[in-house]
Amino acid sequence: MIPKHSIISKITESKVVAVIRGEDSGEAVQLSKAALEGGISAIELTYTTPNIGEVFRELRTTEALLGAGSVLDAETARHAMLAGAQFIVSPYFNPDVAVLCNRYGIPYLPGCMTVRDMVTALEHGCDVLKLFPASEFPPSFIRSVNGPVPNARIMPTGGINLENINEWLQAGAVAVGIGSDLNKAYRNGSYQAVVELCRQYTDRVTQVSEGVR
Repeated sequence: MIPKHSIISKITESKVVAVIRGEDSGEAVQLSKAALEGGISAIELTYTTPNIGEVFRELRTTEALLGAGSVLDAETARHAMLAGAQFIVSPYFNPDVAVLCNRYGIPYLPGCMTVRDMVTALEHGCDVLKLFPASEFPPSFIRSVNGPVPNARIMPTGGINLENINEWLQAGAVAVGIGSDLNKAYRNGSYQAVVELCRQYTDRVTQVSEGVR
């Protein structure tokens, strides 16, 4: 088992998490493999995808850092862990999921919208907090939070795209989650379009790390 801190480091180093929400397991596998080919190694498989267990089985032999998303309760979190999930993501903070994840040394990234949400999640051992939906906030929100809560590491998800990813990263986001862009690319141009889109995202990350605006 990979230590919890190593998984967090991989997420924050990669900067981009591909949020995979397929209409079926086959589509989810294709989206995931295209993201990997495009340079995104952190893959969040959402539990809204039918037969998600099949997707975990298909991807466990790849180099992906596999996580589970849209996890609403501890039972689903445990199922995800047994399927091979190395981190758990939910749209809101659930204390039962936090306890389970801490018990087994699995990172839990809960969705938070307020400073109260974030402090509560931090008190329950959450290392990275998902700002969700990020489309409701300006990137400057991260600096506003980090003023009184400097140890809050924030990953905006929902509404992130090629036009604003640099702004979010420059504002202090430790990583971002992307999802709907991948689905649109797949339906408009299929597999290769997703590969190319992911390469564009990884290029943007490189630009930010090199100080290019």
